[in-house]
Amino acid sequence: MIGNKIAFFSSLVLLSICMLLFFPYPNHPMYGMRSSFMSFPIRDHEGYIMLGIFGSILFVIAMILLVIGLKKYHFRSVLLVAIIYSLLPNALIFIYQETFATGIYAVSYDQMGRCEFDTIDEDLKIMEGECQLELKNHSNKPVTFELEFLDSYIAKENRSESLMNVAGPFAITIEGNQKKLIDLKETLDVSTIPNHIHSGYSNNVHIKIIDNKASRILSGL
Repeated sequence: MIGNKIAFFSSLVLLSICMLLFFPYPNHPMYGMRSSFMSFPIRDHEGYIMLGIFGSILFVIAMILLVIGLKKYHFRSVLLVAIIYSLLPNALIFIYQETFATGIYAVSYDQMGRCEFDTIDEDLKIMEGECQLELKNHSNKPVTFELEFLDSYIAKENRSESLMNVAGPFAITIEGNQKKLIDLKETLDVSTIPNHIHSGYSNNVHIKIIDNKASRILSGL
């Protein structure tokens, strides 16, 4: 099946490099992303990401070398490799978190958090905010950390999810090998905060978890 060993193994090496460039752990590289290719962020709120573009080019070259290196089944092989490439990082992260990870590094996020905000006074100074999200501690020991909310860069001109931090920081504890549905409902004084939403909701919110000097950014879908 392998027609050109140099091309085939060069393809595998390049794919490994591509995966290492933007491995989605301990932080998620897609936070603030506006356009992407495979697992590579191409453009965010600040502009184009040259390393992401470079990784995309390497990935395309790796696929070309894979086709050159194989005698047949080119389409099926490329499709299979692309599927494995997209699934393998999450599988490796899951295995690591289930075995060796401790503290906040053992925490995973289902990426489906939701926040909702409503103004509750006529002067637009007091809001009610509620956020729900699910986190899981994969380690055997309890983990405690502070939780912050991060705004999406889709609508950067108006603060939204981060308004919850007015009532923070939120201390969260998750027992060993447990999932926890976190439901935070707070009354927020936004009188000193410029450029904020007055009502609305958002899905797949981004969060930051902090334990002393260590921190992780966990992105929504």
